[in-house]
Amino acid sequence: MNIYVGNLSLETTEDQLREAFSAFGNVVTVKVVRCGTTGESRGYGFVGMPTESEAKTALEQMNGSQLGGSELKVEAGRSRPTSSGFGGGGKRPGGGGGGRRGGSGRGGPGRGGPGRGRF
Repeated sequence: MNIYVGNLSLETTEDQLREAFSAFGNVVTVKVVRCGTTGESRGYGFVGMPTESEAKTALEQMNGSQLGGSELKVEAGRSRPTSSGFGGGGKRPGGGGGGRRGGSGRGGPGRGGPGRGRF
């Protein structure tokens, strides 16, 4: 079971989080989410426990408890939706795309404005 842990102190490490949740059973994964550019904690993370009964006990006992001076918000993690292959960015086939040549960005050649004709 995936467990969301919010309101983490910015100094809380993955080892500290693992130790706190290990009191309730086997912990297989721990992740403190960090900023990609600065590496600073974003104040939340996830703990993975394989046994649902242990995970539920941990969730109930850890929610509202103190760790590193912060009162934790602990709840069942939500599953990520699987990718269906639809949506998400990219250019359309045969796309004209905006820019200097007057493309509309709607998949075909656009109308250039004054002084924006084709080269």
